[in-house]
Amino acid sequence: MNNRHIYITDSDMKRLRALVSSQEIQNNEYGRLLLNLKNELDRAVVVASEEIPNNIITMNSQIHLTDLDKDEEIVFTLVFPGKADFENNRISVLTPAGTAIIGCKVDDIIDFEVPSGRTRLRINKILFQPEAVGDFHL
Repeated sequence: MNNRHIYITDSDMKRLRALVSSQEIQNNEYGRLLLNLKNELDRAVVVASEEIPNNIITMNSQIHLTDLDKDEEIVFTLVFPGKADFENNRISVLTPAGTAIIGCKVDDIIDFEVPSGRTRLRINKILFQPEAVGDFHL
């Protein structure tokens, strides 16, 4: 991850902290993913769900991105692990991409590590953000 400022709604923070604390962070791949998310949460600025700007990625947001290394456009929805479905473009917040984009804003470029090396994504647009339509607890 990097040192950019990220913003997380109070509702998302509560649910994500519960996710991290409900799991034992072990010395394995899953433990590393949990630790990465915990580290992102530790540095996040918490914002009331009703006050989050509509250009910030929150849980259950649908995002349009560009993979800058492959020059490919991607659309996916950021979800909790139990709702992840790669075939339907529903990416878990515990994946490297999911953890990297939570709390970021439109036009940010995110550089993060994946098993095959490093990846750079540009956030082009948020196609759907629950809070922008008044859904503060999706």
